[in-house]
Amino acid sequence: MRVITLNGSLRARSSNAALLRAAMNVAPDGMELIAYSGLGELPHFNPDLDAEDGEAPAVVRELRELLIGADAILISSPEYAHGVPGAFKNLLDWLVSVGELVDKPVALLNASPSGGDYAQVALLETLRTMNWRVVEEASLVKPFVRRKIVDELTDDDALALLRGALHALMNAVIAARSDS
Repeated sequence: MRVITLNGSLRARSSNAALLRAAMNVAPDGMELIAYSGLGELPHFNPDLDAEDGEAPAVVRELRELLIGADAILISSPEYAHGVPGAFKNLLDWLVSVGELVDKPVALLNASPSGGDYAQVALLETLRTMNWRVVEEASLVKPFVRRKIVDELTDDDALALLRGALHALMNAVIAARSDS
């Protein structure tokens, strides 16, 4: 099972990146997590660059193909000024019209030891509008990391919750496969 991780932060030492790396380390057998690293390379969203008679920019096509080929998506994004960071919202805007992503299972993680509620609510609204299937039992949108992550997540309780979230995501993908 292939799960693509999307980090909403451009920071080199992002706590969101550390949380997604921790997810890679505790992923259940049979689940492969692959990090998308092209967030900073995406052009500003412009519908004129994505017209029906033309092709989207190559980096956008690559992102779309990566996500279409995935079984699920795992997102961890910071909150900036009570919202989703602009670069990450830009990524989502490039994906709005991709019909193959409708009903794609997605889980959200919150790397903040306190807060992040505004960004999580905004992300949930955007993803539901895009018709992605947010797997609530696999999402940790309320703060669950007790202290700021520096380079790596070492909190055993948080790692156990993360492990449980990944199992829930895997179970949701398996259940969706058996329903179709």
